[in-house]
Parts: sequence; structure tokens; C-alpha cells
Amino acid sequence: MLVFIDESGDSGLKIDNGSSRYFVVSLVVFEEEEEAINCDKRIELLKSELGFSKTTEFHFSSNSDKVKMAFIDAIMPYNFFYYSIIINKDPRKLFGDGFKNKESFYKYTCGLIFENAKDKLNNAIVIIDESGSNGFKTSLQNYLKTKINKKDCNNIIKKVKMENSKSNNLLQIADYVSGIIAKSISKKNNKINFRDKIKKREIFVQTWPR
Repeated sequence: MLVFIDESGDSGLKIDNGSSRYFVVSLVVFEEEEEAINCDKRIELLKSELGFSKTTEFHFSSNSDKVKMAFIDAIMPYNFFYYSIIINKDPRKLFGDGFKNKESFYKYTCGLIFENAKDKLNNAIVIIDESGSNGFKTSLQNYLKTKINKKDCNNIIKKVKMENSKSNNLLQIADYVSGIIAKSISKKNNKINFRDKIKKREIFVQTWPR
């Protein structure tokens, strides 16, 4: 079982000074490695079909609507599912010193989404988009293993790895899911309802705090 994590928005709380209104983290799960490999190959083929180089990274926030639809159409035949969590950074609802620290904010958010998904996970290899210092990467790995792998269910996470999304096509799916969820709660007019396009892969999307 392979699990890919990426986010949309930022963990900053200064919304009036440019921080995003919401912080979205998504967890994309492939239960079968062969299915993940085939999806990865399809994304590589899509790059060629669109005239992109092999090093091109699909990124929801910067792709055109045409490319977004091509990417979604390419991945949807493959069997994966996703969970997302939307952190509402309204200062009237989100408070506490821990949320002022980027690393603790991110760890707490990952903990919430894994709590939601743990019943579906078994010996999962978790791949997270590379970010932060080496100390942050190590602390996040340890945090997820100790928080989720409790004594009575210690087979949920097998391994946690950090990889660069530019060289991992399946992490780019997690980027897309997070971007789509973030866009779905935006007040801006959306010409295309991208969330409807991936809805059948959605297990649970939580907004926290309510």
C-alpha cells in the first residue's frame, strides 16, 4: 500500500498579510503497487502527449484548465482513493501557541488526517512531498509512526519517506487533490467544478475546526 501526501495553501496565520485562508492536506492511497505503477506510467505518457519534457511537474495551481482536465482524465481510470483535511485558519476558531509554529502545525494536521484514514491503512509506505529542514523531516517521520502506530494497531504505517514531487508523479496527484479541494471552498467563481471530476475517489473530507 502506497500513500502520498501534499498540501495546498500555507500554515501561516497572518491572513491579512497574505497567508492563505485555508490550509489543505490530502492523502492519496493506492492499495495495489501495480496500480500505482501503471498510473505513474500513464502520467509519463501524458507528458509526451502534451509536448512536455520528461522533467515537467504537473502542479494544479499553475496548470491551465486544459492541462488540469487532461491530467484528471489520465488518472481517474486508476484505482486510488483520497482523504483531505481543510484547516480553517479563522483566528476566532484556531488558537493556541502550537499553531504559531510551522512544524508543529503541519505535524498536527498530518496527525488529524491519518486518524481519519487509519482504518483503511495497512503496512502503508507513506511518501510526503519534501519540505523543511532535515530536523523537521525526521521529527515528522517519528511523529507519524508514534502517533498512528499504537500498540493495538502497529501495522498501519510501515515506512515514511520524503521525496521531491518534481520527480514523483504520484505525489503530483496529491498536489492536484489538495488544489482541487482548496478551489472547491474558494469564493471565487470557478468555471469548472474540478471536485466533481474526482468525487468518486473521495472517502472523507473534514473541515477543522468547524
